Amino acid sequence: MGYEKRIFICDTDGGNIKPFEDALNANLRAEGLVEKVQIVRLADAGIYRKGVMVKVTPENIVYIDVKMDDIKKIVDSTVKMGQAAPDIAQKPPEKQLKIVLRNCGNVDPERIEDYVALDGYKALSKVLESMNPDQVIDEMKKSGLRGRGGGGYPTGLKWSFARKVQDDQKFIICNGDEGDPGAYMDRSVLEGDPHSVLEGMTIGGYAIGASKGFLYIRAEYPLAVARVEKAIEQARASGFLGKNIFGSGFDFDLEVRLGAGAFVCGEETALIASVEGKRGCPRPRPPFPAVKGLWNKPTIINNVETLANIPYIFLNGAENFAKIGTESSRGTKVFAVTGKVKHSGLVEVPMGTTLREIVFDIGGGILDDKKIKAVQTGGPSGGVIPENFLDTPVDYDNLGKLGSIMGSGGMIVMDEGDCVVDISKFYLGFCVDESCGKCAPCRIGGKQMLTILEKISQGKGELSDLDNLRKISFAMKKASLCGLGQTASNPVLSTLRYFELDYKQHVVDKRCFQGKCKDLFVFTIIQDKCKKCSLCQRNCPVDAISGSREEGFLIDQKKCTRCGRCFEACKFDAISR
Repeated sequence: MGYEKRIFICDTDGGNIKPFEDALNANLRAEGLVEKVQIVRLADAGIYRKGVMVKVTPENIVYIDVKMDDIKKIVDSTVKMGQAAPDIAQKPPEKQLKIVLRNCGNVDPERIEDYVALDGYKALSKVLESMNPDQVIDEMKKSGLRGRGGGGYPTGLKWSFARKVQDDQKFIICNGDEGDPGAYMDRSVLEGDPHSVLEGMTIGGYAIGASKGFLYIRAEYPLAVARVEKAIEQARASGFLGKNIFGSGFDFDLEVRLGAGAFVCGEETALIASVEGKRGCPRPRPPFPAVKGLWNKPTIINNVETLANIPYIFLNGAENFAKIGTESSRGTKVFAVTGKVKHSGLVEVPMGTTLREIVFDIGGGILDDKKIKAVQTGGPSGGVIPENFLDTPVDYDNLGKLGSIMGSGGMIVMDEGDCVVDISKFYLGFCVDESCGKCAPCRIGGKQMLTILEKISQGKGELSDLDNLRKISFAMKKASLCGLGQTASNPVLSTLRYFELDYKQHVVDKRCFQGKCKDLFVFTIIQDKCKKCSLCQRNCPVDAISGSREEGFLIDQKKCTRCGRCFEACKFDAISR
C-alpha cells in the first residue's frame, strides 16, 4: 500500500508508546486518513528524555514532548496542511551530517520497499554490474574509510588482504555485539536501517570473494535481531541475497549468530571463536583473520557503522566521501553522547568536529549549567579528556595524542562533581570482569590496578601507589594478548596525566572533594544553618541521627554508613561532607 505520509513515533523516556499510538490511530480514523497515513513505531529515535517524539514525513517536522492533547493539532496542521502545529515544541536544528544514520527515522525498518525507495540496493547493483572486485577495493581505498569499531584500520586495505588469499571459501562478519557501557550506536542502526548493513556486507563479500556472511549480534538486542532476520528474508525474496544476484553470477547469503555480550568478543579472534561455538578468547596473531579466520578460512570483520557507510560511498563516489572529515579521518562518526549533558542521544558529525561543538552546540551544554570537568571517549578502553582540550578536532590521531581513542563511539560528559578516581575504578572494574583471563598481564595486572584504586578511594593510599599504577599500566600495554588488556589502563593513565592533583587529594589529604568516595568524607550537621526540620533524621536508614526538633540533631559517626541520604534530603545546605 502506498502512503501519502508517515508518522514516526517514539517514547524517548523509554515508556509505553501503545496508548499514544492507539489515540493517534483513533484520530486518523475519525478524519478518514487511515488509508493515507502510516504510523511507524521507532524503538530508538536518537533523542532521549524528551517525552513522546513525533516525526511527520515528507515534511520532516519533528515534535518533542508531545501530549495526548497535541494529537489533533498535529493531524490538523501537519498531516492535513503540511504546516508546523502551533504551541508544540519542535526538535531544534542540529549541526550534524547524517550518512550512517541517513535512513534511521525516515524508513519503516521492517519494509524493504522503504529502503529501495531511497535508492536501497542501487549501490549493490552498480557494483555487480559495472565493477570487478579489485575496482571495488580501490574505491574503498580512495574513500579513506577507516574501521569504526575502534581500531580505525583502513577498510579497503583490510579487504585487499583477504582478496589476495586463494581459498575455496571466505567469510565476512558484521560485529554487532557492542559491549561498551553507554553505547548503542550499532543497535540503533540495526533496528532502524538493517538493509544498509546487509547491502554493505554483500558489497564487501563480492570484493573479497566471500559467499557467506554472519551478523554477530548481542542477544540483549532482541528487536535488532528480529529486524535483521526479517530484512535477510526480504532481501532473499527480492533477489538481493542468494544465488546469482542481479544476474552477475555472484552468490552470497547471510546468517545471524547471537553473542552473549562479552566485551572481549570485540577483539576479532575472540569473536571468531564465539561464532564457531567456542569460548570467546583471543588467540595470538599472526596469522590474521584475513588469512586464517573463521574455520581457518580468510575472514573480514567490520562493525555495523563501517558497513552502513559502504552503500553511501558507492552511490555518491569515494571522492565525495573523502571530502568529508579530516586528512587522516574521512567521513562522519556516530557518537552516543551521555552523562552530564542536557541533550543526550546519538549524534553523527563530520570527523574534525570539536568536542566543544558536540557537547555544547549539539548536546546543549552541561546539566544544571554546572562546570564541565572532562569528556571520556572510547568506552572502557578510552581516555578522559579535560576541559582545556575541548577545542580539539575529533579524529583518530588527535584523540590518540591526548591519550584517548575513538573507540566505537561512546562519549560520556562529566561535570565538576565527578571524581576521576571513582571513574577510573568503574572502568577498570568493568575490564577486570570482562577479561577472558587467558593472559597473565591482563588477568593479574588489571586486578592489581583495581586493588590499588580501591585502596586509594578508601583513604589508605600512598604516593608510591601512583607510580605503581603507571608501571602496571605500561606492562599491560606491552604484554597483553589482545586490545582489551592493552587499553584497559587508558582511563587510569589519562586521569593520572591530567588530574594527578585529584589523586593526591585522595592519598595525601584523605579527601574526595566530589563526594563520590564515601570512605573519604564525614557527614556533619552545621548547627548555625540547621533549621531543625528533622528531614535528615527521617531519611536516615540506619538511625544514625539523634536529637529532636527542640534540641537539634547530631550524626553518630560510628553508626553512619555514609550513604548520603541526609545530605540529599537537607534543603538548607546544613550538612557538610
